[in-house]
This record gives sequence, structure tokens and C-alpha cells, in this order.
Amino acid sequence: MEYSLRNARVVTRGDIFSGSVQVQAGLIAAVDQQQRGSVARRGIDCEGDLLLPGLIELHTDNLEKNIQPRPGVIWPSMLAAAVAHDSQVAGAGITTVFDAIAVGGWRANSLRTQILADSLAAIDQGNRRGFFRAEHLIHLRCELADERLEELLDRHGSNAGVRLLSLMDHTPGQRQWSDISKWRLYHREKKWTDEEADAIVRDLVDRQQRYAICNRRLVVALARERQLVLASHDDTTIEDCIGAAEDGVAIAEFPTTLSAARAAHQYGMAVVMGAPNAVRGESHSGNVPTDDVAAAGLLDGLSSDYVPASLLHAAFLLADRCDLPLSETIAMVTVNNAEMAGLTDRGEISVGKRADLVRVSVIDSVPVVRQVWRQGHQVC
Repeated sequence: MEYSLRNARVVTRGDIFSGSVQVQAGLIAAVDQQQRGSVARRGIDCEGDLLLPGLIELHTDNLEKNIQPRPGVIWPSMLAAAVAHDSQVAGAGITTVFDAIAVGGWRANSLRTQILADSLAAIDQGNRRGFFRAEHLIHLRCELADERLEELLDRHGSNAGVRLLSLMDHTPGQRQWSDISKWRLYHREKKWTDEEADAIVRDLVDRQQRYAICNRRLVVALARERQLVLASHDDTTIEDCIGAAEDGVAIAEFPTTLSAARAAHQYGMAVVMGAPNAVRGESHSGNVPTDDVAAAGLLDGLSSDYVPASLLHAAFLLADRCDLPLSETIAMVTVNNAEMAGLTDRGEISVGKRADLVRVSVIDSVPVVRQVWRQGHQVC
């Protein structure tokens, strides 16, 4: 397959220019800034729209939202839920997605524990049978305070699709939930009494003290054994970042304070913040705004987390609000994330890279995805 995308505003790693991109055999064969010759005359007319690299998502639990669309409602087909999730992801311009699958939870019979094996099986089936528009890789989110974590990792840690591990600890009283009142607010639909909530907190703190240190060692060892990228989640203090660096963590996901983001950089980690945080202008749990991290020059990447469409929107909003070049904020959702994950074949519009491309119109300051190509094939 060979064609060109012409009359576009091409977004490269450090520039935006009017030009054309030629695609051949699933790769970018030429990038023409001046639109000379046949590349400019033939092909798909982008009508002056932006042409971006396909977006790369490192951490989304959007699959869970399709598996459980309402509290207490579990969708009968895991594969159908995965295909629906894939459509949302690809429609948002994401061509490579790391599905963040939780390993362990804070409740013995949590939904995440129930769906772990079936989620992985659905992703594997969708990839093998060509059902997906985007490429799906796996990010195992390892809940360190779960007593069953070793068992679950023994069962699922060797999955060939796993490319990223993260160290997570959602015990109330620290990290994301340093303010326990925010933890209570997040779980308000459970309608606990104060006595019930206090008893749950005591139990969770006890479990953390018994299991978190040992489980952390297991996850770090698995990352080293399989040469997987390792991330830390919700670092809050400088000590959190020091510990992460000592364990070989490469990515600091969603640091909750500006001092933690700064320390993560100091210790050689890339900083990824939430795109929903950027779109909303604040964290849902009261942590540092993404804008503040970007304005301080500490932001390397974005993650859509629980809203796929937020990834592209956040890149445009940050460019405007933080007075950053659009090419720089687009890199935060493309090539920067690719490099963090060790994906050297994609993430930028450059000769020889994968032809993962997104055509975007800007309407009333909002980016609207119009067409998406993955490895040269139009998928949306």
C-alpha cells in the first residue's frame, strides 16, 4: 500500500509546517515540507488539518469502565467490552495503548481481582484475531498491599503482552490518599458510617505493613528478570522518589506534589501526569495540578487514565495555558511516551517510523479527530 497525505500541517518532534507525508508498506517513506513534486499532487487531501503521530497511551483503566458500565453491572462478554474500549481509544487518536490491568486490590473479592484473567485473555484474543483498531500492550498495576500479589504475578507475570509494570499502593493515609477525607469522598457511594470507615482504614494499614515491602521486592525482581519498564505510582515525598530510583523505576506516574515531580526528575525518572487533571484544571483527589508541573518544566508525558479523549485535548490546552509550543505538548502524548516504553519504531512523523497517524481539525479551540491510520491502514 502506497499513498500520500497532502495539504496538511505536519507536527514533527520540534516543528509544525505545511507539507505532505508519503506512506509505503506501513512506514513513513517521505516527509515533504515544501510540497514539491508528486507527493504534493497525489493522495489524500487533509485540507489544512493537523497531521500528528498516533498517540501513545501508557496507563488507562478505560477497559474496566466497559466491563462495569454501572455499579453492580458486569458486561456478559469480556471480549465485547474490550472491543468497545478499543473503539473509544482509537477514536481518540490513540494507536498504541497500554491497558493498565490491576493485579490485586484492597478488597478480597474486588471487581479487579475477578476480571484479571478474563481481561488479559480478551486483550490477547483481540490482538491475535485482529479485532482491534489500536495496538494493545499490557501494563500490570501491582497493588503492593495485597496478600495475593505473589500468587497473581506467578500466574500472569509471564504474559507475553506485558511490557510495563507499576508499583502501586492505595492505602489511605499516604500517597494519593494522604488526606483521608479525600479517600472518604472518593468512596462516598458506599455510605460507610464513621466507625465502618475507620475499621476499613485500620485493616488496610495493617495489610500494607504486612505485605507491601515484600511485594515490592517481588515486582522489582520481575521487572529486572523480564527487562520490563518499571513505573511508580503517586509518589508524594522526596523519600518516595529516592526509593523508586533505587529500585530502577524509569517513570513516575502521577506524582501528587510538585516537590515529588521535581525529585523524580532529579533522580532520572520521566514524569507522567493525568490528562483529565489537565482538562479539568485540577486533580480529582486534591493533588498537584498537571498545569503546575508543566509550567515548572517537569512534565514529560501525559496519560488519559480514565478518559481516552482527554489525551489529545490536554496537549492542546497545555500548549495554550502554559505558553508551550504545540509540537512540545504533542510530544508528551506521542514520542516521549514511546521512548519511555522502549518503543523506538513509532511516536513521531519521521522517515522509517511506523505510519501511525492522526488527522485533527481544531474546532472552537477543541481538537477533533477526523481520521486515524495504524501502520498505514486507516482504522477510523
